[in-house]
Amino acid sequence: MRRTRTRALAGNHGHLAIIATIWLALFAYAGRPLLIGAAAAGISRGYAWLTLFVLALTPLLALRKTKVATWTGYTTLAVFSTLFTLVLLSDVARAVYLAARWAFDPRATAFAILGAAGVLTLVGLMQAVCPRVQRVTIPIENLPSDLDGYRIVQWSDVHVGLTIRRRFVQQLVDRTNALRADAIAITGDFVDGPLDELRDEIAPLDELRARDGVFYVTGNHEYYWRASEWVAEIESHGVTFLKNEHRVVRDGLVIAGVTDPVGRDSHKQDPHGALAGAPRDAVKVLLSHRPQTAALASKLGVDLQLSGHTHGGQFFPFSLFIKYFQPVVAGLHRVGRTWLYVNRGTGYWGPPSRLGVGGEITVLELRGRTGS
Repeated sequence: MRRTRTRALAGNHGHLAIIATIWLALFAYAGRPLLIGAAAAGISRGYAWLTLFVLALTPLLALRKTKVATWTGYTTLAVFSTLFTLVLLSDVARAVYLAARWAFDPRATAFAILGAAGVLTLVGLMQAVCPRVQRVTIPIENLPSDLDGYRIVQWSDVHVGLTIRRRFVQQLVDRTNALRADAIAITGDFVDGPLDELRDEIAPLDELRARDGVFYVTGNHEYYWRASEWVAEIESHGVTFLKNEHRVVRDGLVIAGVTDPVGRDSHKQDPHGALAGAPRDAVKVLLSHRPQTAALASKLGVDLQLSGHTHGGQFFPFSLFIKYFQPVVAGLHRVGRTWLYVNRGTGYWGPPSRLGVGGEITVLELRGRTGS
């Protein structure tokens, strides 16, 4: 028995050593411009490597769950993610240049990469903290005339947590109220942390207004932080939680919602239950954190599904690969008879960057058209 435990511990230590080696190697590769720049500035090689080693450990500060530590850790990770991509691209360019026997100065390239990484990190940060208003028109067959022009404002994946705080939520509320929505839909992952630490950060929800109400469904992240407690708190701010149920908000219009598939027991996802008893001829809007629900929604007669979850890849270069993991990444799509709109995310998760994939507050306007 003791030998078995010893072997297990040795195996765990071996895995940690491999992960640590890969992590440090990636930072050493991405940090090559720093080493070159340090040498050019006359800084000793040992000091430069020590600085790079400390920077490689800095992202671990995010585990301390304090505002300064989290911002420092995640910002460093965002910088080095951009550096890694740019260094890789520069190496490809260098290989091409060398093959063609073009002379170039590696010091100039290093400084250019450092400058570009700084600028792109700043751009990514600004795109993360300043979501744009995205306006989308949804053509609905046989839409009642009094619903023509009906506007739903959607938030998704806000991720209120250690780096997204009350000020960000207040700005979202103010900007959304200015849009004078008929209804507001929050499609999951609104919070990302314990209730006791974040209760005050979502207080601005008290001021959120829409003519027919504010509706909310859970995403997967709520279930990492005691979803039942969070749901009760969010409802206390005048938000309607749609737990596999619907509301008739106007004559001829139903807004329904389902929980995330991560939910269990009373929170187990049930699209059929969400629409059970809904008026047959009503226009049906379904809130579902994940886009994958759309295929079943089409069979259930849903006209429009609002989703999120994908973040659109959140930032370059991950935005190039997200399509291989998600069937629908972002924007408006047709799935059977159902229109599916996937919000790129109103906030962000982890590194404070949305480089090339700006966040959004979506305004979806229903417009009538004659059925074929």
